[in-house]
Amino acid sequence: MRKIEHIGIAVKNLKQADNIYEQLLGVPSYKHEDVHSEHVTTSFFRVGPNKIELIQSDNPESAISKFIEKRGEGLHHIAFDVPDIVAEMKRLKDEGFRLLSDEPKKGADNKLICFVHPKSSNGVLIELCQEITGDAT
Repeated sequence: MRKIEHIGIAVKNLKQADNIYEQLLGVPSYKHEDVHSEHVTTSFFRVGPNKIELIQSDNPESAISKFIEKRGEGLHHIAFDVPDIVAEMKRLKDEGFRLLSDEPKKGADNKLICFVHPKSSNGVLIELCQEITGDAT
């Protein structure tokens, strides 16, 4: 893992959260994106090398809706940038970590993603992210 790629925050109302984080960080969101596979809409902020992802559910049965229902709005996950997501998934599985998928999938912000179950990582949901390039699948 090379660096923290972003911090994900679950929100009920993306427009309201955008306004709060724009005031807080002093910069506007640089991207809104629907991630249909996860039933969410995301909004990204960048301050220096750091990124914040706000995540709003588009479906009451989505993982984000269930998270907010159980825990309320707030920190959802920490994402780490990896050079080779398939190799990193294999390494973590070999180390005994539980992954939430067997294959990486397309996520927001032009990334391949995979999540590590929070029961494997002291209660923190970890997301692995690899930038999609011409040769990434």
